[in-house]
Amino acid sequence: MNWARHLKLFTKVGVAALALGALATSGNAQNAYQGKFTLPFETHWGTATLPAGDYTFVMSSARFDYRLVIQGPVNAIIMAATTDDRAVADHAQLNVVNIADVQTVQTFDAPELGKTFVYFTPTQKHAGHKEAHQKTVPQTAPATQASENRTSIAVYAAGR
Repeated sequence: MNWARHLKLFTKVGVAALALGALATSGNAQNAYQGKFTLPFETHWGTATLPAGDYTFVMSSARFDYRLVIQGPVNAIIMAATTDDRAVADHAQLNVVNIADVQTVQTFDAPELGKTFVYFTPTQKHAGHKEAHQKTVPQTAPATQASENRTSIAVYAAGR
């Protein structure tokens, strides 16, 4: 009778351990995209404000829920407003624009997924008393001057 109780206990513990192992494995398999980046300045991204520093991110699904879980000096969850399947850069990057003297992530290019994620950014109308700074460049100016209002930050993707 003692053996029967011990056998049941060992069976239950073994099944529980297998279930936990399967859950842990499937949890890692669900990450559609992950990587890291460094912000050289304070940046607004969606509703979050991220100070300068090193960050990692995980996207659990690249199909329906375009949510990035970001960890670093500040942790945040960022949702994309929409995606674009056509305009994908050849390397992963964050595209940051200067709106009313605030650096704001406008898009995140993820070529490994074949997508560009687009984020809400404030407009001049919503910027309050500050003005949206758009530098006008003479037509004879070189291309490097024309892009002064936009900065790209390299993203190092760890794959799918």
